[in-house]
Amino acid sequence: MSDRPLLLEIITALEEQGFDRDEYQHQQVIDVEALERLVDSTGPQTDTDLEIRFSIGEFRVVVTLSDVAVIKVS
Repeated sequence: MSDRPLLLEIITALEEQGFDRDEYQHQQVIDVEALERLVDSTGPQTDTDLEIRFSIGEFRVVVTLSDVAVIKVS
């Protein structure tokens, strides 16, 4: 994953799939600070294959240690 904050990674990935930033309020769906702490707690020194999934509207967001992906599940 890049050095950008996780929230920006999620927003960028959603927007790349056509999700309008004005359509949602992320803080009503996820606790970004808790998500960042969880991802940070399983840093590269561990053998953990972290994968967190949640939905925002018709999109499924998948967060791993190396990537944020968004899949439309309409």
